[in-house]
Amino acid sequence: MKRSKLTQTMTMTALATAASLLAATHAHAGVGATTPFTSYEAEAGTLVNGAKIVSLTAAPTTRFASPELESSGHAYVALTGNNQEVWWSNNTGKAISFINVRASIPDAPGGGGMTATLNLYVNGVFRQHLNLNSRQSWIYEGQEYQASDQNPASGKPRAFFDESHAFIVGDPIGPGSTFSLRKDSDNTAAFYNIDVIDVENPPAPLAQPANSIAITSCGAVADTAPTNGMGNPNAVDSTSAIQNCINQAQSQNKSLWIPQGTFYLKGTNGLVAKGITIEGAGMWYSTIYRDVPLPNANGLGAIFQVTSSTVRNFHVDSNSRSREPVDGAGGAMDTTGTNWLAENIWTQHVLSGFWASGTGGTVRNNRLTSIWADGCNLNNVALDATVGNYLTATNNFVRGTGDDGMAINSVDYNDTDHGRVFYSPMSNITQTNNTIIGAWNGKALGVYGGSGHLVANNYIADTARYTGLGVGRFGVNGSDLHSSRITGNTIVRSGGNGFDQGQPALHIGNGSDGQNVGIVDDIEVSNNTIVASLYDAIGFSTSTNIRLTQNTVTAPWRNGVVIGAPFYPAPTGSATISNNTVSGVSAGKVPFANYSTGYQATLSGNNW
Repeated sequence: MKRSKLTQTMTMTALATAASLLAATHAHAGVGATTPFTSYEAEAGTLVNGAKIVSLTAAPTTRFASPELESSGHAYVALTGNNQEVWWSNNTGKAISFINVRASIPDAPGGGGMTATLNLYVNGVFRQHLNLNSRQSWIYEGQEYQASDQNPASGKPRAFFDESHAFIVGDPIGPGSTFSLRKDSDNTAAFYNIDVIDVENPPAPLAQPANSIAITSCGAVADTAPTNGMGNPNAVDSTSAIQNCINQAQSQNKSLWIPQGTFYLKGTNGLVAKGITIEGAGMWYSTIYRDVPLPNANGLGAIFQVTSSTVRNFHVDSNSRSREPVDGAGGAMDTTGTNWLAENIWTQHVLSGFWASGTGGTVRNNRLTSIWADGCNLNNVALDATVGNYLTATNNFVRGTGDDGMAINSVDYNDTDHGRVFYSPMSNITQTNNTIIGAWNGKALGVYGGSGHLVANNYIADTARYTGLGVGRFGVNGSDLHSSRITGNTIVRSGGNGFDQGQPALHIGNGSDGQNVGIVDDIEVSNNTIVASLYDAIGFSTSTNIRLTQNTVTAPWRNGVVIGAPFYPAPTGSATISNNTVSGVSAGKVPFANYSTGYQATLSGNNW
C-alpha cells in the first residue's frame, strides 16, 4: 500500500528456543508456499573462525530499523574478519546448481552503495566469487519516515539487505556435500551480514512453443545480465522491438516468446499488451530488465501493462535505487481484465510486483524478492479498472518488501483531476498458501475492505515495522470489510514498532492505518497460529460480529489477546472469543485484556 534493539551474540539457549518455536510453526501441514528451492538460514549453519550470530532478543524500543529486525528469523551471521565462514550441508537429497544469497554489505560513505565479492566453497575447496552490492539497499528516512532515499543525511538507515543469485560454476553441489560462504582477503567489504540462502537445481530452459513469435525476430537483442545492481551501459534498447512483437502477436493471434538472455528496456517506457500470452524460457534464464537513466524526472508506469493476458516463466528486474521516482522506481506488472494469469515470474527491485484488478485473475507460483513497495496487491483500481472480483493469489513466495507483502485493497473512491471516482467494493478474493517473510515496511498481509474473502494457510514471518496480518480497511477512502474468513494462517515473530505503537502480530478492526473510520463486520478468525509476536499477539480495534475461535498463541513477547491497545482510539463493537489457547506469557503480562468499555467481548472455552 502507499502510506504515509537489542543486538548481541545469540546464546545456545536462545538458539534452542528459537528452533523449537520454528519447528512448532511447521507442525501444521499445508501452510505457506511450496517452492522448488530450499532455504538455509545463516544462523542455522556452522560458524567458523569467529563468525557470529546477531539476533533480535527483545522487542524494539525505537521506531527505526536494525539489520537483525529486517532479517528473516530476526537473526543473521556477521562475517567481519578474514577466514570467517558459515557452512551448511546439502541435505536436500538433490544436486544444487543455483544459489541465491540474501545479505548486507556496507553502504558507501556518501550513500549510493558499493560492490564486493564473497567466496563460495564446496567441500572446503574454493569454487567461485559471488557478486554482492549495496547499490539497491540502504535507504534513509526522517523521524516521521519521510524521505526514504539513498542520502545518509536524510536520517536513519533501513532496507539493509538485498539478494543476488548465480549458477554454480563447475559441477553441481552433490547431496551430502558441504558448502560455505567465506570472507577471504580478496573480499573487501568491512562486513558481510548473511541472512539466508536459497539453493536449487533449476530445470532445463523451456523451448519456444508453437504458434509464437520470438522477440528476437523483431529486433530485440539479448545482452549481458546486470551485475552489482547496474545494467550494461552499452546494451541495446529492445523496448520498441518487443512492443512491435507484442503488436504482431496480438494481430496474428500468436503468443510472445522471450528467449534466454537479458533484454533491456532503456528509458521510461513500458510494454502494453492485451489478450495474449507472454512467456519465457524460465525465471532463471529469460529476463526483462528496465534500465532507467538516473536521476529520473517523472513518475513511471509499470514495466508491463497487460489486460486479459497470461504471463509466465521469466524474470523481471530493474536498476531502481529506492521506491521514489527519482531513483527509477516503477511497477513490474500492472494487470486487469478477465481471466488473466501470472505464474512463475521472479520479480526484483521494482516499486510493486503485481498491481492487479479485474475479474477472475490468478497470481500463482511466483517469487517476489527485494521489492520497494507491495509484493502482490489485488485491488479494484489497477489500469483504470473499477472492479476486483474473484481474484486469487496462491503459492507465491514473497520476501523483503518495502510495503505490504500481499494485500487485498478495496478502494471506495479516489479524488482525481476530473473529480471523485467511485469503485465497486471487491468481492470473493482468495489468498492461500503464500509465504511472506521479512516485510521491512508495511504489513506482511493486509486485508482491506470488500466481502466474501478467504485468507487461509499463509505463512507470515518477521515483519519489521507493522502488523503481520491486518484485517480491516485502508484509509478514509477504503471500502468497508464484511463477511470474510481468516483461517489456518501461521504468523511468526511479527508485529512492529512503527510510529512507536507496538503493533500486534494479528490485528482485527479499523484504525490500523491511523484512521478510526469505517465498518469491519462479520469476520471469522479461526485456527490461526501466532508464535513469538514482538508485542501483543492479537489486537482488536473497532469491529462488530467478530468470531475469534480456536486460535493458538505461543510465547508472545507482550500480551496475548488485547482489545483497545493504547495507540488505537477506544474501540467499540462486539466479538465472540471462544476455544482459543494462549501460553508462554511472560511475568507481568496477560493472556487477555479488554481495555474498552464500549467493546462487548463474549468469552467461552478459552485456555489461558
